Amino acid sequence: MTTILSIFNNKGGVGKTTYMYHVAHILAERGNTVLMVDCDSQCNLTAYSLSDAEIRRSWSIEGNSIFRNIEPVYRTTGDIRARAPSRALHSRGDLFIVPGDLRLSDFEDRLGDTWNSAKGGSEPDIRAQSAIHRYIHSAADKVDADLVLIDLGPNLGALNRAVLATSDYFITPVAPDLFSIQGTENLGNKLLSWRKDWDQVNSSWSNSNLSIPSGSPAYLGYVIQQHNIRSNPSGMTRGWQIYGDELVPAIKKNIVEKLEKINQVVTWEGADYKLGQIPNLHSLIPYSMDAKKPIFYCNSGDGLNGAHITKAKDSRDHFSDIVETLEAVIDPEF
Repeated sequence: MTTILSIFNNKGGVGKTTYMYHVAHILAERGNTVLMVDCDSQCNLTAYSLSDAEIRRSWSIEGNSIFRNIEPVYRTTGDIRARAPSRALHSRGDLFIVPGDLRLSDFEDRLGDTWNSAKGGSEPDIRAQSAIHRYIHSAADKVDADLVLIDLGPNLGALNRAVLATSDYFITPVAPDLFSIQGTENLGNKLLSWRKDWDQVNSSWSNSNLSIPSGSPAYLGYVIQQHNIRSNPSGMTRGWQIYGDELVPAIKKNIVEKLEKINQVVTWEGADYKLGQIPNLHSLIPYSMDAKKPIFYCNSGDGLNGAHITKAKDSRDHFSDIVETLEAVIDPEF
């Protein structure tokens, strides 16, 4: 059984792609088959995971990018294609990716135009709304994935509404800043609205031969990212801790409490939804991106030297909490 998890926040600049990429590599290294899906039109995950030549091939007529696989639906000339994902560079295990594509943003207009008709049960429009859902399941089947990790863009548009709906769970990477705090309110309200609309789509559709999203992903929790480390109980600088103190109550009020009412929250012991805390890794990130490797795989051959090498190796520890959580989530008994 495949578990589908989205990494999603309407606030950009919180390091979600870097975070997901590193977690995926560790999970694959530990024996899990992981499929990454790049649904962010900026394609940063794809740039991180594949060579330039492979990216160009994925965008070609016969390519396997997310857009190429749903292109017939976008052009209203047919249904989804079922092309196999690519294997990620430098993985030490079974790690695959459905490459992103700048043209995926064009599909958003079609999703917006067909939404009201889909809620009324129109089959062509439901096919459009479920196209990415159906392709993701097809791609997961091709590689026998234990876990699918979807990277979403930082917005609350029609594309994210369609993609998040196919997920079993979602995580919000956040930064301890004013914009992340405000973003929790926008996100919570939008998730309630989307659930109501997807319930309407599902109630209007009775053809079991066409799989459509449930539209009810459960909230797993949040990860604080991009903070500067200090040797105090919070691990953050004093200035950042001020916002950190406001962030947790905002998440509880605006996301957890709202989604609890519609049974879209995983209940953790102690009601602690903090899944991890990733510090600002500063200059290590450019080395990692240039090498197209996780930070903890980088070495002197990738330009690191001295203390950077030790810091790179130690960076793996920052991801251990979330890796253990996700392995628990994909356990059939979870």
